[in-house]
Amino acid sequence: MKNIDIAGLTVGNDRPLTIIAGPCQLETADHARMIAGQLKEACDKSGAQFVFKASYDKANRTSLSGKRGLGIDEGLRVLDTIRREFGVPVLTDVHTEAQCAVAAEAVDILQIPAFLCRQTDMLLAAGNTGKAVNIKKGQFLAPWDMANVVAKVESTGNQNILLTERGTSFGYNTLVADMRSLPQMAQGGYPVVMDATHSVQQPGGKGGSTGGQREFAPLMARAAVSLGIASVFIETHQDPDNAPSDGPNMIYLDQMPQLIGSLMRFDALAKADPIRI
Repeated sequence: MKNIDIAGLTVGNDRPLTIIAGPCQLETADHARMIAGQLKEACDKSGAQFVFKASYDKANRTSLSGKRGLGIDEGLRVLDTIRREFGVPVLTDVHTEAQCAVAAEAVDILQIPAFLCRQTDMLLAAGNTGKAVNIKKGQFLAPWDMANVVAKVESTGNQNILLTERGTSFGYNTLVADMRSLPQMAQGGYPVVMDATHSVQQPGGKGGSTGGQREFAPLMARAAVSLGIASVFIETHQDPDNAPSDGPNMIYLDQMPQLIGSLMRFDALAKADPIRI
């Protein structure tokens, strides 16, 4: 088992659960601050480690008209403010090699989107920053194929790696989450994350945007955490139906404290009696 240090947090498959949560994309500084504050309070109350996540740019929207966020300059300023004000690690997506070093100045975890998980130059650029790198498993990859992805980042000397399951393509506009992938990826030793909200997406399901089934996101989170994993990734919003992106699969913010508390109880059971494969 490899445990990795992220801004003072120790994250690992045999460590207490880390909650990675926040809105899909940044809207305003005040909005990000409001969500970060409520999530940190809920995590502190339940004893969960907390990482705030949000994207400064949603570069892979379904249609050209999709809202993309604040942009890299303003977005990174907001993320750095959240990191300093709340004293929590911050995660954001990067979409090009050039963005990696720039984003690394403001955040603690660089996230490689699923569609880009095999892009060698992206992985090398992220690894070379020395920051933690969260790699989302492509919807088109088997879990054991992630070993090749990991090797690319390791080649930079960076072993601060997390691997995220976010569902596998299963026909048109449909994903399926195979829970076997979590222990299979964990066999490589690195912390494993379950993306509970993106795994219930219906990609392109609304024609010009992505649909989703948010009612199943807590189910995905509970099932994954009961296996004994490092972290669960959840997107949340106070009004998902009017969020600028990924609203159909985001969990209502006021439901998060109860969900986090429940996940911590599942995590305690899983870590007390680990599954061995």
